[in-house]
Amino acid sequence: MLKTFFMPKPIDGTFPPYFSTYTNKVKEDNVRDAFKNQEDLINIFFESIPEEKADYAYAPGKWTLKEMLQHMIDAERIFAYRAVCIARKESQSLPGFDENEYAQNSLANARNWHSLVEELKAVRQSTAILFESFTEETLNQSGFSNNSPVTVNALGFITVGHVNHHVDVIKERYLK
Repeated sequence: MLKTFFMPKPIDGTFPPYFSTYTNKVKEDNVRDAFKNQEDLINIFFESIPEEKADYAYAPGKWTLKEMLQHMIDAERIFAYRAVCIARKESQSLPGFDENEYAQNSLANARNWHSLVEELKAVRQSTAILFESFTEETLNQSGFSNNSPVTVNALGFITVGHVNHHVDVIKERYLK
């Protein structure tokens, strides 16, 4: 285990402004604490959603819960990929992605809910271990994603905040 240090929330300019929706949903001031404190949410909340709710979409054209969960898995993988690339000092701008195109092509609705939940848990465990391996210097490393500057630390907060955002949406629109 690496030396413990305090890594504050990212400041404006260290990530694209549209990601503030996610960073603002993280209450912790340290990225490692944020991952640690989200463990129960990842491990318990999604298990509590019954399989019969998984194909539900709250309006025509909106994602089903399965598609939402697959989106969360895909986004987490992409954020982690960006973090490792930037941590390793990649100089090229990393590509963006079209979340709706990914959801449409995910085949999530053909899967069972439990398999998606298990995949999310596995991906999160991998992401948390990755961020635990980063030093303070690594977390401060900056690169480009979708032609915008972003730090490794910001990507960690974006990852945690993205889950919080979608859990809020699920509670408000899917589990009424």
